[in-house]
Amino acid sequence: MKLGIHAFAWCSKWTNETLHLIDRAKKLEMDFIEIPLLDLDTFDSSAIKNRLMQVGLEACTSTVLSADTDFTSDDPAIRQNGIEYLKACIRATSEIGATNFTGVIYSQHVKNATARPTEKEWKQAADCLREVAKYAQEYGILVGIEPVNRYETYLVNTAEQAMKLKEMVGEPNIKIHLDTYHMNIEEKSFYEATKLVGDDLIHYHLCENDRGIPGTGVVNWDDIFRALGEMNYQGYAALESFVDISDSMNTWVWRKLAPDGDTLVREAITFIRGMQTKYGL
Repeated sequence: MKLGIHAFAWCSKWTNETLHLIDRAKKLEMDFIEIPLLDLDTFDSSAIKNRLMQVGLEACTSTVLSADTDFTSDDPAIRQNGIEYLKACIRATSEIGATNFTGVIYSQHVKNATARPTEKEWKQAADCLREVAKYAQEYGILVGIEPVNRYETYLVNTAEQAMKLKEMVGEPNIKIHLDTYHMNIEEKSFYEATKLVGDDLIHYHLCENDRGIPGTGVVNWDDIFRALGEMNYQGYAALESFVDISDSMNTWVWRKLAPDGDTLVREAITFIRGMQTKYGL
């Protein structure tokens, strides 16, 4: 298993001013850094690739859809805008030498939904993702669907639903990205959900139930790592805990969850590395 960290552990927006986080992740003996693509205008692929190569670190990318790029919108122009946005994300991912791109890439993140999703909305999401997946194949990019909790999407909340959407898309490079924070709300079993995804798992967010330091809350880490060990999981797994205060506060961290970012990361690494050793990862 490759252990990494989401850049949001230290920053609220990725720019060339945050390139030093690549060095920081390397010094912490991380295998990779997860870089958000929420603002492609500040994403300097050449600078990122050069820095990654200089320090010898891998990277993956992720994003979410907005109201202007929502695949479940009734407006075909918005859906097409979403397709073009994710295609741009695919190009950006390829340009930095990464091969994994994941996230909430099927519907608007934090959509103000007033009813359960319709089959039409499921089909729209699948049709749009199919076009993106075929485009990603040209670049050798795997595309991961991330289920998130009911307060952040009305479409894909569970591993089972993610697998449903994957089957509807029907492209071989569509994979799954699980997140323990969301699973703690939506799944009946961390173990069963992880095993259900199986070989389609390409990314795992390792978060405590409050997004604080892993191992200090109620997430069943033994069930998670027992499943990953049985699967001999060799993919990406990123720490995604939040401490820093940002201008937008779209991480919804309203209180201090650790003394500081460095303490959170240091203690999280110690805990997760211990779980890896325990379960042969």
